[in-house]
Amino acid sequence: MLAAVDHVQLAAPPGSEDLLRRFYTGTLGMTEIPKPPVLAAKGGCWFRAGAVHLHLGIETGFRASAKAHPGLRVTGIDAYAARLEAHGTPVTWDADLPGHRRFYARDPVGNRLEFLEPVSEV
Repeated sequence: MLAAVDHVQLAAPPGSEDLLRRFYTGTLGMTEIPKPPVLAAKGGCWFRAGAVHLHLGIETGFRASAKAHPGLRVTGIDAYAARLEAHGTPVTWDADLPGHRRFYARDPVGNRLEFLEPVSEV
């Protein structure tokens, strides 16, 4: 029986680890977590923020997907969008998901990321 999502893996091009570290730690505010040595030898990097775990694996011939993305729930979505924009990451708001406010952004290698916050009922 499924219990939870352990992590989401995104791909990245060879040699992009420093760009990814700056974005995922500096812009998104995540913490880099060490990869086991046998996996670290393959490149890439792993990040965590609370229960959210994102793994970035190196892929030769990498091409960012136009649609595929993780949906990352946030609190204080306006402030979080402002944080991304202050770090030079454009955000695109989307109002098509009932009950949520959300926007999309791309990491420095082109991975699409969705950020969403449920709308509180008053």
